[in-house]
Amino acid sequence: MKELNDRARDVIVAVLGGGQGSRLSPLTDERSKPAVPIAGKYRLIDIPISNAIHSEMRRILVLTQFNSTSLHRHINLTYKFDQFTPSYVQILAAQQTPDNQTWYMGTADAIRQNLRLIAGVPGDLVLILSGDHMYRMDYRLMLREHLDKEADITIGVLPCSESEIADFGAVRVDGDGRIMEFREKPATPEDRQGMDVDPELMEKRGIGSERPYIASMGIYLFRKKTLLQCLDSDLTDFGRDIIPACVGTHRVQSYFFDDYWRDIGTIRSFFEAHMDMVIPNPPFRFNDPDWPFYTRPRYLPASRLDNCTLSRTMLAEGAILTDSHVEEAVLGIGTRLHGVKVKRALIMGSGLQLQSGKIPKWAPPIGIGTGTVVENAIIDKNSRIGNNVQVINKDGVQEAEGGGWVIRDGLVVVRRGAIIPDNTII
Repeated sequence: MKELNDRARDVIVAVLGGGQGSRLSPLTDERSKPAVPIAGKYRLIDIPISNAIHSEMRRILVLTQFNSTSLHRHINLTYKFDQFTPSYVQILAAQQTPDNQTWYMGTADAIRQNLRLIAGVPGDLVLILSGDHMYRMDYRLMLREHLDKEADITIGVLPCSESEIADFGAVRVDGDGRIMEFREKPATPEDRQGMDVDPELMEKRGIGSERPYIASMGIYLFRKKTLLQCLDSDLTDFGRDIIPACVGTHRVQSYFFDDYWRDIGTIRSFFEAHMDMVIPNPPFRFNDPDWPFYTRPRYLPASRLDNCTLSRTMLAEGAILTDSHVEEAVLGIGTRLHGVKVKRALIMGSGLQLQSGKIPKWAPPIGIGTGTVVENAIIDKNSRIGNNVQVINKDGVQEAEGGGWVIRDGLVVVRRGAIIPDNTII
């Protein structure tokens, strides 16, 4: 294990955090996707960074571009290492240079525009991660597979169903785990033709018949030399361009991961990820003492509850709840509920206070007022919801938009800092 840890410490980690994340709007209207709050007190970016730290891979580069201010602030306030170890989390913001006048045009282009820096960091392996997935992984196990197979590229993969594979890259592997073919997001039966798993391999890997495809997780471990070769082109995206081209020219290996993993790509997937956390025996927990996820310490007081009932609820610190009933919900830091009924909801709570000069005098305080009902909804940070409001998607529509709120995938999302007057029905 010591030898593997030594190799892990030489891995350069690049976390892609610059995408617009339009499918997660309005949560990404004012912040990048990796900066979206999750599980009450964390940010999505905390997951890959924490996984890397626990995997002894502590030279971490975060590539940012879109709405990156809050992400930069969070990283700077959270990840501070001592000066005696070669450990850091460094932000690489998109920039125009004399050699390049464009922003990042895709995942591969983002790495390409920072190749000079990556090439100059000691170490012959580069691990490329996405900043918007929820999972717990020891990357050293993937590293061991990469070294044992003498691979040029190793890709994290997992079995998935036919309904899911259209959203991911599909891979076809041989009995030794080598990737023989890669197709990006095969949406039709014709596109998926021949990509289902061989029955013998399914039995060998313990894959159930309900998951007949193998999906890429967007986790790539490259030999640095191979990465430089692959990016010596105009190709802009790893899944669409680089990986399919490399399958025929390099040894591309798979690393099978068969634990909880969720791509936080849409409002529905984001919401369901939170509902996964509040069921009995949840498939994914943030409170594993052997593998904690790190985030910014806020030094808030303990939450206060007065005459409340809570069932299947995660409650972060700094909250004040009075006369409220909460069921199947995640309540973020500084949540304020006063006489509220909540069922199946994510309430992000409050953070930086809005400037008082921009708030109308009639606006309710930050939090949710008396007599209000919240169901199947996401309430973004610093929202002000008045008394006797119904946030319930009354008409059962899939898509809609109003003052301070939207409906996406049938879920009501109250915008960050929105003001919802008394007696409003959504």
